[in-house]
Amino acid sequence: MARVDLKNIKKSYGAVQAVKQADVTFEEGSFTTLLGPSGCGKTTLLRMISGLETPTSGDILVGGKRVNDVPIHKRNLGLVFQNYALFPHRTIGENIAFGLKYRGVSKSDTATKVTEALDIVRLPGVEDRYPTQLSGGQQQRIALARAIVIEPDVLLLDEPLSALDANLREDMRVELKAIQHRIGVTSIFVTHDQSEALAMSDKIIVMSAGRVEQVGAPEEVYNNPASEFVASFLGASNILEAKVISKDAKNIVLDAPHFGKIPVPLAQAQRMGDAPSGKLVIRAEKLRLADKPGDTNTVSANGVVEAVDYQGQIARYFVRVGDIQLQALNMIESRPFAIGAEVSVVLKTADCALLPAGA
Repeated sequence: MARVDLKNIKKSYGAVQAVKQADVTFEEGSFTTLLGPSGCGKTTLLRMISGLETPTSGDILVGGKRVNDVPIHKRNLGLVFQNYALFPHRTIGENIAFGLKYRGVSKSDTATKVTEALDIVRLPGVEDRYPTQLSGGQQQRIALARAIVIEPDVLLLDEPLSALDANLREDMRVELKAIQHRIGVTSIFVTHDQSEALAMSDKIIVMSAGRVEQVGAPEEVYNNPASEFVASFLGASNILEAKVISKDAKNIVLDAPHFGKIPVPLAQAQRMGDAPSGKLVIRAEKLRLADKPGDTNTVSANGVVEAVDYQGQIARYFVRVGDIQLQALNMIESRPFAIGAEVSVVLKTADCALLPAGA
């Protein structure tokens, strides 16, 4: 295990700034996810940590030691890629042992380590098979076994689950997190999939256009986004412009379109400061559609269902409220609301987050 520190890291390709600035820490033994859309800089950041790319400026420290000039084969890092990168003409045992060969490990110790790595990824006894004889999920486990057999200081995973089908991907993310927890290696995971990031991470680093937008635990980043980008990218959010009416020791009271006065607890409005207006962030699953207004702990507005995205146990509704359209994710109790249904859009005031107008 080793802590990884990025200090003022920048990366440019000519006039293009792939990473504009990154000052982040990956704690020893943690599972940290770099999350963001394609082209945001997350894979470039991972490649710089691995040694596949060189920073334009800044320092990379692994275990407190600067590694900018250390070649990739001397950094003791485990790498797992999206396309597995297994050698098709080598056996599974030979694939896993590849990194040990260049570390001077004896044949007997290599055999023991390969067996142990296969046990960790729960694929014992497949040493003599070839990659084409295994399923996609099994090949991904072999790629992981090859990365951990060298006992790396840091494990780097570049969208390792994106080539798998949806059901297998969900199974593998549970398995991958369990393996990481079992071996305790510092792990840095790259994905554009929000559900993967939320389910697997101890910490999430959200990136956009080469910049780090927010760093925090999954629940913190999800419930208290630092910007409109984070709120929109990480889950489905409704964002309403709102004016501050008053402020006391407990709440900031807002005037929001069609909902009227909404008292937002100060804990959800820490980023506002003394700004006179802001953006009200309401997660889609926090809006409840009902036949009538809610109780005294809620506020509501009248709306009409414009579209329904049926998803089995839940439905995503697109609801017209005055001149705005809102999204609501609701469990289906008997049957979903129909298109054209008149509904009350109910909101608990404690479920809001608030951002300053320029965020």
